[in-house]
Amino acid sequence: MVFELPDAPGTFTERIERMRHAAAIGVPPWLTFVEQFRLDDDKALQERLADVVRHGGEGLMLHRADALYETGRSPVLLKLTPWLDAEARVVAHLPGKGKYVGMTGALRVETPDGRRFALGSGLTDQQRQDPPAIGALVTYRYRELGRNGIPRFARFLRVREVF
Repeated sequence: MVFELPDAPGTFTERIERMRHAAAIGVPPWLTFVEQFRLDDDKALQERLADVVRHGGEGLMLHRADALYETGRSPVLLKLTPWLDAEARVVAHLPGKGKYVGMTGALRVETPDGRRFALGSGLTDQQRQDPPAIGALVTYRYRELGRNGIPRFARFLRVREVF
């Protein structure tokens, strides 16, 4: 399946035409073009994202039509996936490793239903030096729950302030 022509000249729109042509003439015969599409507005984008996720897809890749090819991460190609958020209570501070030695590497958190997991992604260096207190309620975002009910791709967002 082809969705890009690495190092090819021209804009993404021009490369799409070359990909479509190569797939249409069957060179090579097993090549399949991944259809590209444009959407009119944010509402249409959100509807398409919901449809893709509902049918088992992970999300959408958003590409600038006028973009030249770039290797690696680039602001001209964005991955759009749905995120969920939830809260959990900090039950422990896990020690850091590597560049985080002497700091908190992750927070051990517990969800309201009693599931525990490590939450390290998203913490700033300052938060690693002075982590949220044991017992603090934190908000995190995640993509989905794994088969074991643990959030996948969890990322710390903030300490929930209780008024």
